[in-house]
Amino acid sequence: MFKERPVEVSQEEITIKVEEIEPFLSAPALDMAEPKPCKIELKDGSTMLIREVKDEELPMLLDYVKKFMEKGSKDFYDIVGARVYAELLGYYRKRLKDPYLFVGAIDGECVGFANGRVRDKDINISLHTMAFKRGLRVGATLYYRKLVYAFEEQGNEEVWSTFESYNGWKRWGLGMAQPSYPYPEYQHELGGARVFYVDQQYWNAAVKDYVGQMVGNEISYDVSDELLAKNEKLRLPDGVNI
Repeated sequence: MFKERPVEVSQEEITIKVEEIEPFLSAPALDMAEPKPCKIELKDGSTMLIREVKDEELPMLLDYVKKFMEKGSKDFYDIVGARVYAELLGYYRKRLKDPYLFVGAIDGECVGFANGRVRDKDINISLHTMAFKRGLRVGATLYYRKLVYAFEEQGNEEVWSTFESYNGWKRWGLGMAQPSYPYPEYQHELGGARVFYVDQQYWNAAVKDYVGQMVGNEISYDVSDELLAKNEKLRLPDGVNI
C-alpha cells in the first residue's frame, strides 16, 4: 500500500532486516516448563518412553504423516493428517505459538505422538494425538501425558480439546466424561468445533486416575539412562496402520 509522504524526509528508502521483522511474525514466547521424560509399562509388558521431540526428528515425522493423508477419508485420517502436517511444519518453522510435542517410543520405534500449545497462562490447547501402534492404549496414554504436562508441570487452569473422529471423542471426550462449553460462544481453533475441557478441579477430582484405569499402570518419571539411550534415535514404523 502506498501513500504520499506529508513532509520532506532525509531517507527515501528504509531497509529493514528480516531479523527485525521476525519478532512481529513469531509471537513472544511464554515461560514454559521443560517437559520431563517419563515412562509407562503397557499391557503387553513393553515400556514406552515419552519425551519431547527433537527438531531433527521433525522431517521424519512430516514424511510419515503424509502417508495418512494418502489413505483416504476412513476415520477422518485425511483431514487429521493434513492438520497434523501443518502443525508439525508450524512447530518446525517457528510459526506455532508456544507448542509442545511428545513422542512415545518403544525400543527406539516411534509408536505415537501428542501435541498442543499453550495459549496463555490459563488455557492449554490440545491439538492432536496419534497412535501408530494399535492395541496398547498408546493414544490414551499420550493424551493423558498432555494433561499431566498442562496441570502438573505448566500449571495451566484448563485444557481445551476438540475431536474430529468418533473414535477420538469416544476415547477422550466420553472416556474422561469431559464437559463442553456453550456453543458457539466458545469455539476451538481447529475448525471452530465445540470445546471440550478439563479444568484443575476436575483433573484432581477424577481425571488423574484415568490412565491407571485405561492402561493398568501410571506414568513414572524414574527414567534410566539406559532407557533414554535405547530411545535416543527414533525410527518410524514401516507402514501405516489405520
